[in-house]
Amino acid sequence: MKKSLLALAVLGAFAGAAHAQSSVTIYGIVDTGVVYQSKVATANGGTGSKFGLNSGIIQGSRIGFKGAEDLGGGLSAVFNLEAGFSNDTGGLQGSDATTGSNLFRRKSVVGLAGNFGTVLLGRQTDFADTISAYTAVQDFGGWVNNSGSGLDRLQGTRTNNSISYTTTNLSGFTGNLMYGFGETAGQTSAGQSFGIGGKYDNGPLGLGINYYQSKAGATPSDVSLIPATSTTASVNTLSANAGSSAQKVLNVAASYQFGPARVYGNYSRVKQDLNTQANLTAIGVGSLTTVTNRTLARSNKADIYEIGTAYSLTPSLKLLAAVDHTRANFDGVDNKAKLTQVSLGTDYWLSKRTDLYAFLAYTKASDLVNPGVSDSTGNDGNQGAVAVGIRHKF
Repeated sequence: MKKSLLALAVLGAFAGAAHAQSSVTIYGIVDTGVVYQSKVATANGGTGSKFGLNSGIIQGSRIGFKGAEDLGGGLSAVFNLEAGFSNDTGGLQGSDATTGSNLFRRKSVVGLAGNFGTVLLGRQTDFADTISAYTAVQDFGGWVNNSGSGLDRLQGTRTNNSISYTTTNLSGFTGNLMYGFGETAGQTSAGQSFGIGGKYDNGPLGLGINYYQSKAGATPSDVSLIPATSTTASVNTLSANAGSSAQKVLNVAASYQFGPARVYGNYSRVKQDLNTQANLTAIGVGSLTTVTNRTLARSNKADIYEIGTAYSLTPSLKLLAAVDHTRANFDGVDNKAKLTQVSLGTDYWLSKRTDLYAFLAYTKASDLVNPGVSDSTGNDGNQGAVAVGIRHKF
């Protein structure tokens, strides 16, 4: 009798394995267009117009692999690997100062999903990336990056060495927790980060909130803290302030669908307490008393506001508009810097996977460097830009 029960148990185990299903999906986006920018800073200190072919105007061009394996009982093993590339040159988008090559720089996660929610481990974005669906990032993408959403993480800033937990949909509410390990021996707080966020969807209404905080360290989990170049001064400054809060970001966003029109608004506050005159001078930035050294990344506080709309003339054609306004403070500077970008656009879908778009924008800056609309810094208080492109998803 015992042998019979054992045989049945073994057969049951094999049957369960046979029914388990796994899947792997290869996907990607290729997005490129022609961009014109006025008043671009030239190498000799002058100004001029610029034409270029840019990759990733709305969404970064990428190729990804994702999959799931059914483990039974509603539990699945999941993974997602995503590499970014510049399709105008064919080059991979590359590396930071602490990593030789970030092949899967956009995303590299593995975890478990089930009725309890989803747990992911690896390199990933925080929940600000999720609630960006309620902002201009949903329609304009990288076109509004320089006006503030690149600083406040709505464009999708990565966290290395991180673990996240996302709940299932609870009557319209979804919550998220994230923690990034600083991986510094003897000092747990050095380089660590954490985030908490949530969103609520109820018919035409969408609401989102997220808070993210990261700390300095020799190996910061927040990739926005990794210096562009691993100079001795940069590393020494990070080490000297290890464990100190370097960035605190709060995002609040709302969106509502009025028939064919989606209207939205959001507010973000970014605090970068380590952006003092002493620290910035130590890493070679120089005095912020000159406008040429004042960029949003070097501000110690920034308030970012946005309103916008997307109107569907037809199921295939949308008209887009957004206004982004940022006010920034710099340590040792009395005047509050201002940056405003007005964006207009149209997006026409030829199919479910291919669309054509045309954008234009005007940006104006006072008491800080004009970051430009696309890929080139302005050499004046204002800049105009136009883009016409195509995006294909597969």
